[in-house]
Amino acid sequence: MVQSIDRSQGRHGGVVPSPAVSETSTGNRGLQLEERLIFEYAHADRSGVDLPPPPRVKDRLGGLRRRGAIGLPGLAEPQVVQHYTRLSQKNYAIDSGLYPLGSCTMKHNPRLNERMARLPGFADVHPLQPQSTVQGAIELIATLADWLTTLTGMPAVAMSPAAGAHGEMCGMMAIAAALAAAGEGHRKIVLVPESAHGTNPATAAALGFTVKPIPATTDGHVDVAAFKAALGPDVAAIMLTNPNTCGLFERDIREVADAVRAAGAYFYCDGANYNAIVGRVRPGDLGVDCMHINLHKTFSTPHGGGGPGSGPVVLSERLAPFAPRPWVVRDGDAWRLAEEDGAVADTSLGRLKAFHGQMGMFVRALAYMLSHGADGLRQVAEDAVLNANYVMARLKAELTPAFEGPCMHECLFDDGFLKDTGVTTLDFAKAMIDEGYHPMTMYFPLVVHGAMLIEPTETQGKHALDEFCDAMLHLARKAKSGATADEFRAAPRFAPRRRLDETQAARKPVLRWRPTNRGPGDDGPLRQAAE
Repeated sequence: MVQSIDRSQGRHGGVVPSPAVSETSTGNRGLQLEERLIFEYAHADRSGVDLPPPPRVKDRLGGLRRRGAIGLPGLAEPQVVQHYTRLSQKNYAIDSGLYPLGSCTMKHNPRLNERMARLPGFADVHPLQPQSTVQGAIELIATLADWLTTLTGMPAVAMSPAAGAHGEMCGMMAIAAALAAAGEGHRKIVLVPESAHGTNPATAAALGFTVKPIPATTDGHVDVAAFKAALGPDVAAIMLTNPNTCGLFERDIREVADAVRAAGAYFYCDGANYNAIVGRVRPGDLGVDCMHINLHKTFSTPHGGGGPGSGPVVLSERLAPFAPRPWVVRDGDAWRLAEEDGAVADTSLGRLKAFHGQMGMFVRALAYMLSHGADGLRQVAEDAVLNANYVMARLKAELTPAFEGPCMHECLFDDGFLKDTGVTTLDFAKAMIDEGYHPMTMYFPLVVHGAMLIEPTETQGKHALDEFCDAMLHLARKAKSGATADEFRAAPRFAPRRRLDETQAARKPVLRWRPTNRGPGDDGPLRQAAE
């Protein structure tokens, strides 16, 4: 199938400048330059490099030599730099303003941590170097591991998982290994509350477990009675997020943990929201058997803010023998990554990845911890919770909170305040773009209709929160004033692109650039077709 795309028509995702932009002959709007696809600048005879022809040698490609051009655009170096610089100016970033995504912890990334990550010996360390040449890097991993076990009150930590979902996989693999070692491989049911992160049931299913959902109460917490009724000899574990995705602390977590252990199962805690309790609550004291920690959310680089991720997993005494290889071991004054040392080597679930974790994130996280100190990390959690509750208090006069009472690090609203206005959560979010804000998380968690999940994080001051709240209150009052639904549906009006048809783009993506010939006298935008 061939699909034709005409930029001037805005088909397939509405890729057309807003009316305010298209009034100019260039499509530019002041210093915001209209940007075409990189292929539209291309010429076959243009290149940013000048290389001599390669010598003719017999290839070892086994008949797989490319027969045609690779299809990359021909560009000079200035064109490449200008193109990507202009694209970067169209992105919203935490360095631009408040980023209210819920459950994502988009906070300011201290530049000190970036400087530390770029120090020689950390930035240029190679995973295949002899361990004798990277003693400082291994010691840093060990020091970070000590901080993590101290903060969580857990006896062991696996440092190698590369991200949050990878950490979930590690924790659940450890649980599966422990059950198999105990001769309880028949335990195949994993209980997942409705307020858990969406990756939790996916991880359990990927490992061959059967997921059984646990409903939430009307106040957004785990229904303990339903949970206890679901316990049985076939239950392997519960995967519970705390604080949960409704922004609430699971107050019955000790009761849940005790019931899980009494049933012979394990307690996996999703630590993606650890930012809200770090320094104040030790998960080990709550009866948790394993929990992944998103270093890239809790301890520096914000989620989605440049990566890579890092998801160490803290383990209880019951699960520590099943930790993945390798382990950091100290022999006198020397450090090494051990593969086979000790009795635990016989029960380890094996390697999770080729190398030992994400060094850049390890450096950033430890720099964050050392610069804050124990008291500073406690204040991180306190300020995150304070800011979220301040936003909740300011907005609840016009927006409808999903649940009564205080929240943790994020506040959750439903779309009740938009009833009978003709404005949807999506319309409201798009209007936020015109006000200069990235939209909050929409339609998640699924247990709340038209959900709007806002996490201001601890790095925003009162002035920034007030500006954000003023804009939100303005939009809420505007939506309720009547006869404005069409204006909301037309948003964003001032962005470089109008509202996109994400569904059409996902179902019929344009994956290959194929320019079509221009007709006589046609000086309009180029067209493209995709197979």
